[in-house]
Amino acid sequence: MPFPLRPARVHEVCGPSATGFAAICCAGTAGPLLWVREGWQGDRPDPWGLAGIFDPSRLLIAQSRDQTDTLAVAEEALKDGVLALVVIGVTHPLNLREGRRLQLAAKEGRTTGLCLIPEGMGSNAAETRWHCAPVFDPEGPDSTLMRWEIIKNKSGTTGAWHVRWNTKAHRLDVVSPAGLGPGAAAVPG
Repeated sequence: MPFPLRPARVHEVCGPSATGFAAICCAGTAGPLLWVREGWQGDRPDPWGLAGIFDPSRLLIAQSRDQTDTLAVAEEALKDGVLALVVIGVTHPLNLREGRRLQLAAKEGRTTGLCLIPEGMGSNAAETRWHCAPVFDPEGPDSTLMRWEIIKNKSGTTGAWHVRWNTKAHRLDVVSPAGLGPGAAAVPG
């Protein structure tokens, strides 16, 4: 999988733009996708609403009874190796055993996993953890500008980027924050 996720590992994302991050990660893969979440949650992803980002016919949505079932479905899907990406809606903190089981399943099936987690929650077993939030951009085009920050990385550095999904080009554009682009004058101190 291209930026930003290391393949065959399980990652985490939180923040108000976490679903957008997951959708863009889906777009960066070739093959079938699974989005598994607890059925009681009201914010079910609409495959046709994601059509501007990726082909919704690639997406299977599974609704589970509770987090235990969500993790069981995700583990089997990761282990199977047929899917390109498994997006996992997590509502309670994962203990180290649960996180490690997901990592082992991802490695065995060579499938990437992405846990959508509530803010401030995360597993020590996660390869990376991202925080994603919208950025107000009065000059920008219709697509939403987001700030993606990697707040945990087991195999590298951390950092933050302003990004925008380019629907016409079907790619992610990295955008310089206002006043920091090429040729920008120094900001008065």
